[in-house]
Amino acid sequence: MGGQVKYAIIGCGLIGKKRLAALPAGSQLVVACDTNLSRAQALVELAKTGRAVSDFNEAVSDPAVDAVIVAAINSTLAVISDAAICAGKHVVVEKPAGISVREIETLIELEDKYRVCVRVGFNHRFHPAFLKAREIFDSGVMGELMFIRARYGHGGRIGYDKEWRADPKLAGGGELIDQGIHLIDLAGWFLGEFKNVAGHVATYFWDMPVDDNAFLDLQTAKGQTAWLHVSCTEWKNLFSFEIYGRNTKLHIDGIGGSYGLEKLFHYQMKPEMGIPDTKIYEFPGPDESWRNEMLAFEKDVELKRKPDAGLAQVRQALQVVEAIYERTPK
Repeated sequence: MGGQVKYAIIGCGLIGKKRLAALPAGSQLVVACDTNLSRAQALVELAKTGRAVSDFNEAVSDPAVDAVIVAAINSTLAVISDAAICAGKHVVVEKPAGISVREIETLIELEDKYRVCVRVGFNHRFHPAFLKAREIFDSGVMGELMFIRARYGHGGRIGYDKEWRADPKLAGGGELIDQGIHLIDLAGWFLGEFKNVAGHVATYFWDMPVDDNAFLDLQTAKGQTAWLHVSCTEWKNLFSFEIYGRNTKLHIDGIGGSYGLEKLFHYQMKPEMGIPDTKIYEFPGPDESWRNEMLAFEKDVELKRKPDAGLAQVRQALQVVEAIYERTPK
């Protein structure tokens, strides 16, 4: 099936277009769906193949469709994924895949029942700096990890507080469930499951009923810590992810575009300590994380394997999100 998958894309905005551009060679769009039919038609014109519809049920039930990409607003992700899974389709669903742990648990039951593959859109795992960092981590040179410190932020734009992401019914929350869930997933990828969750959210600048900043202190059963901050009052876009092992520090700085040149700094401690040996990797090319993620998805389908960033992983991340929001005064 790899490289010859026929897709329906549901949600034809910016992310839907990114997903179309990232389809592996040989795979193609057969149905584009959006409640705004003109956007679906525009995606079909861009793809030069397929047909446009406005009803997601029509898209997921099309017998020509092998897999469904769900790139809609947060509040509809689980509903659409549910329908796609029940139609026997494999699914790529954008993070956070749902707005509650309960929604994700329902999808997990359906994924097992219908024996389909569901990958969640944690494309940050596929940035070259993270792939290299994971390679270094897996080699064992870092020793046992101690903690992670990460920051991820942007500055919004005029009217940001009027967009759907500022509506808790549509988004499920604010900056914590938006960029925050990426950091939680990445931290968990290296440290494992977080047993102790502390932190809080705040709305400092934007006039909206959701958070514009979140501060997290997460600990594994061993006490390894992830100290995370996400913000949409950053003004100058920023991405920084530091991984501290007993022997090594890795620092990913930037993820391309307005976040700056993607770099990985590898600091390897010497036996005598002092100034570490340093290697710097730079990744100036275009963002291939979306395409790499789709290639992994098609391999998942071909091998009938559980994705490494699937529903189980997003459930863990959303458990953290829910725990923080439950601490927030209403």
